[in-house]
Amino acid sequence: MATSSIAAPLPDAAPAGASQRPALSPEHQAIVKSTVPVLAEHGVAITSHFYKRLLNNHPELRNIFNSAHQSTGTQPAALAHAVLAYAAHIDDLGVLTSAVSRIGNKHASLGITPDQYPIVGENLLASIKEVLGDAVDQPVLDAWAAAYQQLADIFIDFELDLYQQSEQTSGGWTGWRKFRVARKVPESDEIISFYLEPADGGPLPHFKSGQYISIRVFVPERGVYQPRQYSLSDTDDGKHFRISVKREAAKGVAAAGLVSNVLHEKLPEGAELDVSNPYGDFTLDVEASGPVVLIAGGVGLTPLLSMLGTLVEHAPQRPVVFVHAVRNGKVQAMKGYLSRIIKDNPQVSRAIFYEYVDDSEQQGVDYDFEGRLEIQTIKDKVLLPDATYYLCGPIPFMQTQQKSLEALGVPPERIHSEVFGSGVL
Repeated sequence: MATSSIAAPLPDAAPAGASQRPALSPEHQAIVKSTVPVLAEHGVAITSHFYKRLLNNHPELRNIFNSAHQSTGTQPAALAHAVLAYAAHIDDLGVLTSAVSRIGNKHASLGITPDQYPIVGENLLASIKEVLGDAVDQPVLDAWAAAYQQLADIFIDFELDLYQQSEQTSGGWTGWRKFRVARKVPESDEIISFYLEPADGGPLPHFKSGQYISIRVFVPERGVYQPRQYSLSDTDDGKHFRISVKREAAKGVAAAGLVSNVLHEKLPEGAELDVSNPYGDFTLDVEASGPVVLIAGGVGLTPLLSMLGTLVEHAPQRPVVFVHAVRNGKVQAMKGYLSRIIKDNPQVSRAIFYEYVDDSEQQGVDYDFEGRLEIQTIKDKVLLPDATYYLCGPIPFMQTQQKSLEALGVPPERIHSEVFGSGVL
């Protein structure tokens, strides 16, 4: 799956401070690369053990990690995949540029600090030894210690740059800032938009369409603060941030949806919550001049609405196709907004897919196609010369659309997607 090609390249030289640490030698690289088969087989066992060990030894970090991802195994699996990819490409880190950008942006939105990396490294190395036992000798541990330090330095340097950019931007900040819920607006049976304004009354930084913020709320069922990332669903007006949150059906304390339920049920207008500076590298290329095709699945329309608003306000000469796949009209958000945009902007067209159609819904008015989104069905509408494609939605949805577009001849570098997965320290 393609990610944003606007990611910054990895540094050619070691980051600041790295010169005082042992360099990763060719011997270390060879040893790390030789562990790829072991990591492929035992990686999830190692990372599952690692998270239990880390959070038992440092319970204060429970306020950083997504507890639902811990319970379901999503985060250990994501870390195992990241470690495996790092080991496999230890001698060609340029391959990991987009992954470093995506994870580094998420870390910045969570306020990850350099002093947390040694804690992670200590527990990760200990977990490798404790899970694999005598199969791991000292040279392997030494090689992985050097490899982890190299990776930590890359992330620390990348995130430091993001923090500096935030602090140097008018209205920007690092860490958490108190915001007030100015308005709550229902958008569908499942989605509510939250209009957030700074509690201190200060200015807001400009953000790029497609970026997200982290929010942090207290979850009573877990007894901890929990952060989540939500795309900014409005254009940048310097007065408020808007997030549009789908309420997930949380079933038990181990389920996803705990935070969305807190937001929907327990955060009234006037309440305060913690908010990060905007981050993320899935952003609209405002310098391009060709057509734009926005393809959303469900609540994945949120960053694409921001892009749509920016395009009609600042680049009305660019043709735009807005494609949205949703279960039915009751859960389709922002129908009125999209209709007004299309009515007032002849360069914008749509293709709305309802998986299930109600008798009260009219084709051509409420929706355009019945069933799941098939790019082949609308290829004449979306295959435009020099078009750029932006995808957001569930990962299987994006993978399907990516493959379909490539099969129809769209170059992968013209396809960008947002991935809200588990970040790793």
